[in-house]
Amino acid sequence: MTYLARRLLRSVLLLAGVSALCFLFTEMAPGSFFDEMRENPQISPDTITRLRAQYGLDQPLAIRYTRWMKSALHADLGYSIAYNTPVAPLLWSRAKNTLLLTITALLFTWIISVPLGLFAAARRGGMLDRAITLLSSLLIAVPEIVIALALLAIVVRWHLAPVGGMVSRSFEELSNWKKLGDVAAHLKLPLLILVLCESAIIVRHIRASGLEVLRAPYIQSARGLGISHARLLFRHVLPAAANPAISLFGFSLAGLVSGSLLVEVICGWPGLGPLILDATLSRDLFVVMGGVMFSALFMVGGNLVADILLMMCDPRIRAGALRAQ
Repeated sequence: MTYLARRLLRSVLLLAGVSALCFLFTEMAPGSFFDEMRENPQISPDTITRLRAQYGLDQPLAIRYTRWMKSALHADLGYSIAYNTPVAPLLWSRAKNTLLLTITALLFTWIISVPLGLFAAARRGGMLDRAITLLSSLLIAVPEIVIALALLAIVVRWHLAPVGGMVSRSFEELSNWKKLGDVAAHLKLPLLILVLCESAIIVRHIRASGLEVLRAPYIQSARGLGISHARLLFRHVLPAAANPAISLFGFSLAGLVSGSLLVEVICGWPGLGPLILDATLSRDLFVVMGGVMFSALFMVGGNLVADILLMMCDPRIRAGALRAQ
């Protein structure tokens, strides 16, 4: 358990560091939420001073951060000035949509990437390998925002899928199955963008790991025994190449979370991305802090899951953990 304890401690310290830096950078940004109020002659300076005191913005930075940390430990992320509501319920209503998009993209990404990477490694130099390598290189080279905007233009031009929002206007009138289909239709475009961008990287790593394992002597012996091609790849090559893939899992979740925030803004998906953007533009401090911490929590959680999977699959890590005890 020492291995997991170290990873958990590292995750907690990472979250604390992210919160401190986010609080500091938000404070350093020019302007504040009350700038527009100061330009309104109908709002007196006393009113603005009272509002700043009400939200604790008249206190020094260190005191405000300490108070926020104490509240955050009790799941109280502060109060949104712009939305006039507690931050935690506001964020959770959007975080559920971001989780739906991110987890779905994660499943499709790995379901597609693992077989493609293995088949490309098994047919090194063949047409399939060349096609996969060329396409993945193109997707890696082109910025994600360019891919997102190009697919958005195609979808809008040919009406291939609904764009904007999560459901249609007539959603409440639909049956349960049609409601599910309506959400899936709105999910298509952001899901496609995320899967394309993230799969390119994972396919290249799986291919490289597969090539290394295929050179091993025991794989050559298995081939000589007449084991079928599919069984050789998925029963012998994949388990041996699992460690690098599991390590990549945490990074892929981090990439999907950060990518989903951008894709949500472009595609109009009602997740954390548009909320954090609006809060940043309006200088709604506690919403920005909460949104960043939710995103960081998803990414740290993904890395922690990858560490647990590594310990379960790799006996060397388990042995090291036992020796450390």
